[in-house]
Amino acid sequence: MSQHLKFYIDGAWVDPMVPALLDVEDPSKEEPFATIAIGSKGDVDRAVAAAKVAFPSFSVTEPAERLALLRRILDAYNARFDDIADAVSREMGAPLHFARDSQAAAGRAHLEATIAAMEQFSFSELRGSTMIVREAIGVCALITPWNWPLNQIVCKVAPAIAAGCTMVLKPSEIAPISGLIFAEVMEAAGTPKGVFNLVNGRGPDVGQVMASHLDVDMVSFTGSTRAGVIVAKVAADTVKRVAQELGGKSANIILADADLESAVREGVEACFGNSGQSCDAPTRMLVPAEWHDEALHIAREAAESLAVGNPRDPDTDLGPVVSLTQFNKIQQLIEMGIEEGALLVAGGPGRPEGLTRGYYVRPTVFGHVSPDMTIAREEIFGPVLSIIPYQTEEEAIAIANDTVYGLAAYIQSNDINHARRVASRMRAGSVYLNYPAWDTAAPFGGYKQSGNGREYADWGIHDFLEVKGIVGWQGTPASA
Repeated sequence: MSQHLKFYIDGAWVDPMVPALLDVEDPSKEEPFATIAIGSKGDVDRAVAAAKVAFPSFSVTEPAERLALLRRILDAYNARFDDIADAVSREMGAPLHFARDSQAAAGRAHLEATIAAMEQFSFSELRGSTMIVREAIGVCALITPWNWPLNQIVCKVAPAIAAGCTMVLKPSEIAPISGLIFAEVMEAAGTPKGVFNLVNGRGPDVGQVMASHLDVDMVSFTGSTRAGVIVAKVAADTVKRVAQELGGKSANIILADADLESAVREGVEACFGNSGQSCDAPTRMLVPAEWHDEALHIAREAAESLAVGNPRDPDTDLGPVVSLTQFNKIQQLIEMGIEEGALLVAGGPGRPEGLTRGYYVRPTVFGHVSPDMTIAREEIFGPVLSIIPYQTEEEAIAIANDTVYGLAAYIQSNDINHARRVASRMRAGSVYLNYPAWDTAAPFGGYKQSGNGREYADWGIHDFLEVKGIVGWQGTPASA
């Protein structure tokens, strides 16, 4: 990594206009392992100007040319795959095998899915005498989070390229090194100058400036609902499109005809993956009241079987959470769960036994959780599961939907038709039946305060397009 003190603007690595540095911490050691430059308004102005200049020519390139670029990006990404995985492991504390098989692999999967979608995508269609044309929306500000850095970078950059947009990316300043390597990937792929630009920095100094910029036509933001509201407000004055993928508090309904053992065990693993740092994690497990005690027993065993520790140890299941801020927030919410009367089944406050350094959280399970408890309503973003008993299926559906969020829901049943009926009543953008494999062709995005817009494959390409109707395309020319 040779460019961590520079930004990538207009096809070149440049120094920040106002020198400022920020340490990047390894959360497993609580100490810096790298230093980056962070930007300011002048850097954003320079990057947006480059994207604006590049837009007229790039937006009218043939789809085949943009498809060829995406394939070169995929080749360059694969060449740097190990570097990307190593960076994610260091900046997030992710176990190295998870950083490879899930984090870095997600970026590759999105490139492959966008390429497949682009091969079939139609940018125009004739409806009667009107030609419907889908055109690049313009200069895009892409603001991405730290928890799935490559997943979110690539599922924005790839469809923006496919659509013919130019862009400025601000990765999270907490996990920026993988983003800088991705900029090197874009350079190695021969991305035309000005099409892709990267400026590192904090939200108020760079992200909000991008969102409010007069020459930015669209903002694609992934992060907390709180930050998403700020982005939407500062973008409103220029009436630009704002696509948001925000927080979640996803319910996992274990129906009465499910296999309890496997449903609970897999639900714990799904909740705790990535150390619980996923916006669509199934953090509320709803079980029939008569199965509640048995579910707690299974969940305790599953939680206690997970090895928490050194990300470089191949036997580690969960690494630390990303920062002291996150660690403290999770600890406070665990304490609040105890104070409000939930039953602590596994884990609890403090670090796991034997770990005195690093932001490690004990895999925690609460039982006898009522829907009004704080741990059942707030997004914790750590390895904390709330198990909620229900009396009837109608009550379970009501509890699942009783949240300001609507990113995902999970349904477990041995009867697929039963699962489908319940899925149809979930107020969520994604519903997962019986822990299916990840599908990069499925739309991803939320209802309610989980955001708007949809990402992945052709869904993502549509988000970066405007629709134009050319009426009279097939009409008779007007008489002189």
